[in-house]
Amino acid sequence: MIYDVDRETLPREELEALQLRRLKNLCERVYANVPHYRKRFDEAGVNPSDIKSLSDLKYLPFTEKQDLRNNYPFGLFAVPKDTIVRLHASSGTTGKATVVGYTQRDVNNWAELMARSFMCAGASRQDFIHNAYGYGLFTGGLGAHYGAEKLGATVIPVSGGGTKRQVQLMRDFGATVLCSTPSYGLVLYEAAQEAGIDIRDLPLRIGIFGAEPWTDAMRADIEEKMGITAVNIYGLSEIMGPGVSMECAVAKDGMHIWEDHFLPEIIDPVTGEQLPPGATGELVITTLTKEGIPLIRYRTRDITSLNYTPCACGRTHVRMRRVTGRSDDMLIIRGVNVFPSQIESIILETEGASPHYQIIVTREGNLDHMEIQVEVDETMFSDAIKNLQRIEGRIQKTIKEFLGVSTKVRLVEPRTIERSAGKAKRVFDKRTA
Repeated sequence: MIYDVDRETLPREELEALQLRRLKNLCERVYANVPHYRKRFDEAGVNPSDIKSLSDLKYLPFTEKQDLRNNYPFGLFAVPKDTIVRLHASSGTTGKATVVGYTQRDVNNWAELMARSFMCAGASRQDFIHNAYGYGLFTGGLGAHYGAEKLGATVIPVSGGGTKRQVQLMRDFGATVLCSTPSYGLVLYEAAQEAGIDIRDLPLRIGIFGAEPWTDAMRADIEEKMGITAVNIYGLSEIMGPGVSMECAVAKDGMHIWEDHFLPEIIDPVTGEQLPPGATGELVITTLTKEGIPLIRYRTRDITSLNYTPCACGRTHVRMRRVTGRSDDMLIIRGVNVFPSQIESIILETEGASPHYQIIVTREGNLDHMEIQVEVDETMFSDAIKNLQRIEGRIQKTIKEFLGVSTKVRLVEPRTIERSAGKAKRVFDKRTA
């Protein structure tokens, strides 16, 4: 099923023509209304009238998260404040919060795109959607909520926390769709086991997971344990929130970016140069329709690639591959670049290991050391010490072979790694500069 057949199946030529019209309009709006962009355009020697084709995108300046912080709170808004109907903001744990404003049209578009995303995942107006994304300044909860209502489905706004109660509500209300981080999906599964509830016996059939990187191995683990179809959703608060792109349940092979609203490109994260289709690099997004805080070439720092080949679902919008890491939170261990998702893949391919793990990085003298703590299931932990040591050695050996970095692996008891209702904290970098 496709929510908006006309838009979602636009031929590539028509889609690009629409993008160009909207890109021209966007450049004119920000140049006229946002001093930051007027200055950046002038410094780059670019005028909105210079944009003649989509290939001219490369001449426009990048926008980075620091630009939002430098203009805190409202310096990048392109409309009068009295036309803003909602504000969202990041936590600001690494600096000033990034503030995003929405006009009523922005909110309406967001709801439409989330409704598209739900149907792309296989949901319909008959579904009961258990929304465990956090509500409040975080964009996840309200984004999914409005999209579910736009679809016509029944939304259960549980937000995060209260895990035992959530499991009971999923059973009592007959939830058919779960929205949460993938790690919290597994937390709900564990809580159901403890409560004597078999999630596979519930009517739950779809899990829409996002807000943190996860692997296909973790998908397989979730689907096997919970008996559902697990699909990936992508978004970020600076661009809109969840629903920037969505994996279709038909192909489960990359997330469709809604290109009538977002213009994507892939760049080399070091040089900033555009990369050809299919190449892996940093995802950059230009918002084509946002009114409140439109962004030109926003550097997401997410590492992925774009797939323009036709999709079995019939949608023509480009698919982005699963995010493998970030260009700015990549771990460098003794000169080796390591992404947590790479380690997760290796862990989940190891029999008896669970998807709950922590990476602890320390510096002893002038050398970096990395320890990975991995939970094992109940049966494995009761094995002889020799067997546990064999598993630890196998994970260490595989990481060394595939990533080229030595690490210490320590298996820990089930349920000893702290759970989170939001993004799971995987990395604890304790090195000092």
